[in-house]
Amino acid sequence: MRNYLVFILYCLVQFTWGVLQSALGLFNFVLHVRDRHYFYHGAVITEWSNNSSVSLGMFVFITKAPFFYDKLKDKYTMEELSQRLLVHEYGHTIQSLILGPLYLIIIGIPSTLWGFLPYCNRKRRENSISYFSFFTERWANELGEQVTGEKSMENLVID
Repeated sequence: MRNYLVFILYCLVQFTWGVLQSALGLFNFVLHVRDRHYFYHGAVITEWSNNSSVSLGMFVFITKAPFFYDKLKDKYTMEELSQRLLVHEYGHTIQSLILGPLYLIIIGIPSTLWGFLPYCNRKRRENSISYFSFFTERWANELGEQVTGEKSMENLVID
């Protein structure tokens, strides 16, 4: 009964306080309705073919095969990296609960720029800087680990 109430509260907050990102997530979910879906701690997870992963409110779109697996396959299995990435992305859903309408401004835009600007990509590669060292990503790791009790991406260098 307690888990059911937590799930209802999680959904209620995501679709009120986090309505902007959850609406975008729902729209994206509909576009990928044929992909595999499941629940993870209340979030709706979609495994998609995109190389990157994104969290939009209670909707998480996670890559089926992390592009950085080849770089880390000596240390981690594909399953372990995928699970760690899921915990990380789930951390972003908690940021959405905390920040509500400010999530896209404080987390979404800076995270997207950090991940996709060629200048940032080059600097991370040249200096072996972890993508997960950026404040939005580090905080998502911490929140995901705190809430799930599982390991996240830590400070892995994936570029």
